[in-house]
Amino acid sequence: MTGPLEGMRVIEGSAFVAAPSGGMTLAQLGAEVIRFDPIGGGLDYKRWPLTEDGLSLYWAGLNKGKKSIQVDFRSEEGQELLKELIGASGEDSGYFLTNFPTKGWLSYESLSAIREDLVMLNVVGNHDGTTALDYTVNSAMGYPSVTGPEGYDGVINHVLPAWDIVCGQTAAIGLLAAGRHRDRTGEGQFIKLALSDVALSAVAALGHIAEAQILGSERERIGNELYGALGRDYTTADGKKVIAVAITKKQWQALCSACEMTEAMEQLADEQGLDLSRNEGDRFKVRELIHPHVEAWCQKKSFEEIQQIWDDLGVCWGPYQTFKELVQNDERVSESNPMFATVSQEGIGKYLTPSSPLDFQGIGRSTPIPAPRLGEHTDQVLEEILGLTSIEIGRLRDSQIIQ
Repeated sequence: MTGPLEGMRVIEGSAFVAAPSGGMTLAQLGAEVIRFDPIGGGLDYKRWPLTEDGLSLYWAGLNKGKKSIQVDFRSEEGQELLKELIGASGEDSGYFLTNFPTKGWLSYESLSAIREDLVMLNVVGNHDGTTALDYTVNSAMGYPSVTGPEGYDGVINHVLPAWDIVCGQTAAIGLLAAGRHRDRTGEGQFIKLALSDVALSAVAALGHIAEAQILGSERERIGNELYGALGRDYTTADGKKVIAVAITKKQWQALCSACEMTEAMEQLADEQGLDLSRNEGDRFKVRELIHPHVEAWCQKKSFEEIQQIWDDLGVCWGPYQTFKELVQNDERVSESNPMFATVSQEGIGKYLTPSSPLDFQGIGRSTPIPAPRLGEHTDQVLEEILGLTSIEIGRLRDSQIIQ
């Protein structure tokens, strides 16, 4: 099954999460994404977690569906090869995604001299060009100061590199948007995407900047509570943890019915003069009076009993799971979910691998493709795209320009 981006060719020079995830997003939708790395692999080639043989599960996870070439791009000959590849002709080629410094031979001026309509996107740390990673960006965004138990006086780092992931998706959108612009006007484009700008855009969209400026208030820690609505973790009779959330009227009514507290909540609403049925903010105000009812009910029921009742009555809930429990117990992480298929990753083994989460009803899902071996496609790319002969490729290999 081909994807909607079939025929699009993107050259990727990258490391870590943001840019590679953007390239992988395009590859999963059918684009031909060719990642180049230095000989022996780049900064992220051996990043944890590793197999017993030292192969990176991280690298394999972020490069699914791509092609891989190894080039010594410190050498002038290696640089010229990559410049030709980035500027190669073709209506749906001429896309370059990178988080490498764009200077010298990798500058837009240098590359667009080869292909005037080149679309190039550069992921940077901050808009002024200074260095930043997801973790240093997140520390400044306010979230470590509101994450954690009420009254805690330290900071708590988020273990999910959320800004990297969002940045990767934004990069993919940016390339497609610039491609659309090129289709209309014939113009190329250099796009700079700052990781911290991605985070700041989200912080603003969620109201935090306006809250600080307009209300002059500082968000406080509230532990596992859902700010502005009802949601928290509860413990089952057999010691497992679940979360239940009631944002909408329907979710609230389902939770009240399931936990046999409809009458008690109607009485609470009358006593407090609140509209618990239709106002999620009112539920948040009296959450400490609501939680004991849910908690007491959960402590009398096993996890399986709660699962059955809450599913039957339409409660919005979820289990707390470790990564291992997720894989072992959750049917969403299995081949019953059409996004997943068991794929054989060379040197690593067989494991569940997702295709794109986008399910195009008229096209169908593409089959997940494993990550390439480092340099697996070097000869193929040089021959098919740059037109090099086997003798020329052999000379480059002997000279250690490629591998």
